[in-house]
This record gives sequence, structure tokens and C-alpha cells, in this order.
Amino acid sequence: MSAVVATKASIDAAQPSAYSTVTLDDKYALTQGRAFMNGTQALVRLPMMQRQRDLAAGLNTAGFISGYRGSPLGGYDQALWKAKKFLTENHIFFTPGVNEELAATALWGTQQLGFAPPGSNKFDGVFGIWYGKGPGVDRSGDVFKHANAAGSSKHGGVLLVAADDHACKSSTLPHQSEHIFDAAMIPVLYPTGVQEILDLGLHGFAMSRYSGLYIAFKCISDTVDASASVLIDPSNPKILLPEDFPMPEKGLSLRWPDSPLEQELRLQHDKIYAALAYCRVNKLNRVTINSDKPRLGIIASGKSYLDTLQALEDLGIDERHAAEIGIRLMKVGMPWPLEPTAVREFSLGLEEILVVEEKRQLIEYQMKEQLYNWRDDVRPRVIGKYDELGEWETHRSAWLLPAAGELTPAMIARVIARRIAKFYTSKIVEARLKFIEDKEAALERPRAKA
Repeated sequence: MSAVVATKASIDAAQPSAYSTVTLDDKYALTQGRAFMNGTQALVRLPMMQRQRDLAAGLNTAGFISGYRGSPLGGYDQALWKAKKFLTENHIFFTPGVNEELAATALWGTQQLGFAPPGSNKFDGVFGIWYGKGPGVDRSGDVFKHANAAGSSKHGGVLLVAADDHACKSSTLPHQSEHIFDAAMIPVLYPTGVQEILDLGLHGFAMSRYSGLYIAFKCISDTVDASASVLIDPSNPKILLPEDFPMPEKGLSLRWPDSPLEQELRLQHDKIYAALAYCRVNKLNRVTINSDKPRLGIIASGKSYLDTLQALEDLGIDERHAAEIGIRLMKVGMPWPLEPTAVREFSLGLEEILVVEEKRQLIEYQMKEQLYNWRDDVRPRVIGKYDELGEWETHRSAWLLPAAGELTPAMIARVIARRIAKFYTSKIVEARLKFIEDKEAALERPRAKA
């Protein structure tokens, strides 16, 4: 015990501020530096950072948060109540919804601040966060469609935080909300960790303001329940606005009067392409591993991206070995709509692209559509749920990466290893794959009861 005390005392003597400057409130109070927090707390800190960025830009904005709790966001409202002092200081108002639809309707109302009589507004705009579980996304679909067609305000912006339960651990059905947002023409951002909840969240508000769209923010337990030391920096991330997008003269924000057909035209012709332009210029989708002689491309988003990194590590494939084999990896921060410029640059030189995504295909279908008519000399095989023989020839039991349940790094590693084996021999990969398969086989063997 004395040795431990002496060690701590020696640290205190050498660095007297090492302990005194760290508090549990840092996750909300720290203005710059590193703070430890979980994903739920990052969602609480996010609107405070937006308010602080607005102040630095000369805007006096406020925030509004409403929704309906559900795993993995079951503790979000409690975390917001506990942080009330910090939220109030930043002019952020939180009230849970009676149900998901009413919460979504209230967020819609925050974007109509500009319709008030001149001189009656205390704030330049109100940015909002809606939160809810997968069934809440389904229930709020009508509100989302109407509100998104009408649009966000110039200094407002809306983030729709959707909690998905892929494994059906606390639900009556597994959830995958991207297809609902696709139907409503709402772009989807998918963070991979606690830091990206802050970074992509700030991009989401900026994209919402620029494009006039509501922005979906997909969250699962793997990111919300995780904890990490994250960077708090008012100037991070760097946000760029596209210079090559032909913005309409009247902009893309909410307006009045505005007929449904005018809303539809603006949504289909301008707003969704403004979101794509924003994604492109801010590189929300980017290559993270490359090779001078690429052959196999792998593309993934959110949890599937992290699982892919783990699969490569389990196979003994680091960046050097990946470059030698001919692997190119792309991380997708906005899975819908999929930005075509980055996809086409990623595809150049590849013979095959493996799309790693959980549940039903989203990225895979978009990739095939974007590459099919692009260039005759650039048409790599695109595989994901099924191999190159396709769904109809192999039958549904022959999934390459299953659409039901959850993907695991071991599943992904097995597919990657077998695709590599078609054109490259690696003793390291072969040995690691055998170890993975032997381990899984051992876990499946029945065990004697004590």
C-alpha cells in the first residue's frame, strides 16, 4: 500500500495539475481538450458543441431535443436531465415526447421560427434532435416525409437519431431504419464510435442547414454503449461548403408559401444533390487502406466497418500486407444516398468489390447502379449478400454475408480469406483462417454437464 501511495505522491509532485484539473463534468464543461464519455453522453454534448460553434460564427442559436426512449437510447433522457445545468447554459431545451410522432412534429415546428413576425425572435435559429427506437422511426414516417419535404431552416437543422436493434435483443423484431429514411428521402449518417458521434453529428447539422434536408443518424448499442476519450475542439471537424454546387437563387431552406409539388421538385432536383455535394467535399466517405496494385475492394459502414478492421487483424493483414495483397478499404460515413464520385474513384483498378453491411442490402444495390452504366472498362464484380453467381442461382441458403441476424468478424474474415485465395496465396492468412475455423468448431461442440 505504501508503495502505491508513494508512487501517486511522486506523480502529484511532478505534475501537480494531473488530478486536480480532471472532473466528472469535463464531458460537458470542458471547452477544449480530451474528455472521457460514452456514446449517450456524446449525444448530450453534441448540441452544446453546435451552440458553441454557432456563437463563434456570430450566430445566436438555441437547441431543442425531444423523442421517446428505447434501447439503446433508453438512458438518453436521463442523461439529458442530469446535464440540465449545462444544457440551460447553452440555451438547449429538452422535453420528452408523449410519443414519437408528437416529438417529431415539435421538431418540425422549431424550423418555422422564420415565419414569426419581424423582431419577435430571440434567436437566429433553432437546431433540433429527435430520438427514438426503430418502431418510433416507423411510427413517425408520415411526419418525417412532410417535414423533410418542407425542409429545415437556414440557421436551424434537424438530426433524427434512430436507435436500431439489429440482433433483436430488446425488441419484437430486428430493426434497420435506413430503408425507412431512404423512402422519405432523408440522408443517413452512421458513426463508428464515440468520437464520430460528435464529428458526424456536427456534420449532420451543417448538412441539414446547407441542403434543407433532415438528416438521419443511425445508432446501435455498439456505439452508444461504448466509452472513449474524445477530442473536444470547437474548431473540429473542419466543415466545408461545396463551391461547385449550383445553389438555387432562393436557397433550399423551409419557405412559405410552398406547394407540395414545388416541395417535391426541390427535394428531387436540388436538395438531395446538395447533400451529396456536401458529403463529397467533406470526404465523409473515404479510402482508409490502399494498394499500388489493387484487386480486391472492401466497402463498409458503421459497425460493419469496425468488424471488417477486426477481421483483417484476425487474418494477420495489416496495412503493409493489405497493400501487398492488393486490398483497398473504404469507410462510408453516409450510406444513403451513396456519393458516386468517391465510389467510382474507389472502384478504379479493382477486379472485385466486397460490400460488408448488416441486414438488407443498401450500399450494395447503390454501388451496382452507379457502376453499371459508368464506363465499360470499369465494371468490377460487386458481391455482398451473395457471390458472383447471384441470389437466384445459389438459393437463399447460400448467403455469403447473411442478411439475418448479426455479422461477426469471424464471418467477415472467412469471406475475405476465401476471396483473397482466388488470386493470392498467403500462408499467414491461411494459418489464421484455420485457427478461426478450429476455434468456432470447438465452441460449437457439445460440452459435458457438470
